[in-house]
Amino acid sequence: NKNNLLGISWVDSNWVPGLNPGNVLEYFSDRSNPFYDRTCNNEVVKMQRLTVDHLNQMVGVEYILLHAQEPILYIIRKQQRQSPTQVVPLADYYIIAGVVYQAPDLGTVISSRVLSAVHGIQSAFDEAMSYCRYHPSKGYWWHFKDHEEREKAKPKTKKKEEPSSLFQRHRVDTLLLDLRSKFPPTFYQPKPGEKPIPVEVKKEPEPPAETVKQEEREQATKSSAPAPPNKPPPEKRARLQ
Repeated sequence: NKNNLLGISWVDSNWVPGLNPGNVLEYFSDRSNPFYDRTCNNEVVKMQRLTVDHLNQMVGVEYILLHAQEPILYIIRKQQRQSPTQVVPLADYYIIAGVVYQAPDLGTVISSRVLSAVHGIQSAFDEAMSYCRYHPSKGYWWHFKDHEEREKAKPKTKKKEEPSSLFQRHRVDTLLLDLRSKFPPTFYQPKPGEKPIPVEVKKEPEPPAETVKQEEREQATKSSAPAPPNKPPPEKRARLQ
């Protein structure tokens, strides 16, 4: 946009070494300066060779030196004079080391800040959406690139294979308990590092020899006794008609 002067600057290097509050307005009113309006009252006073004090008696656009901080900073104001005591500011220009810039207005500053904030937020949303993944069976999840790099950087460790399954361990425990009940230990260790102590095994008293012989005789008589005769099948009787 040609009317937008916020993105340009102007400088005349021949004037820069000798700039001061007395000639800065003359420097600003150079015809090659794009910020200077040639239809202003300053141009009329200059052509008529009048003093700057005559600007207060005129009506229209004029330029004044608003602030000076020698030798680096000068602020020029463009204003609309309506009466000797009433003016309306239109724009401000600041000169830093001889380079002229237009000061942005409040609306432009707010618009620029809002645009920068919106651009940052939009960029954040776009980047976040690039890490989003979806699958019908899994749903949504995040997939970050740095996670892939970390996974690649990690040393690959093989999963330890279990020496036995749960069924095998349960079966072995059952067999060990069975063997322990059949063959009880003869020693046991109360605490680790202590000397094993023998286990006292209580023996059942053996029955007397006479009782054993009498039981053997009874079993022999039972086995030698004749089996009872088989009963004949019942006779079939004729039915009376």
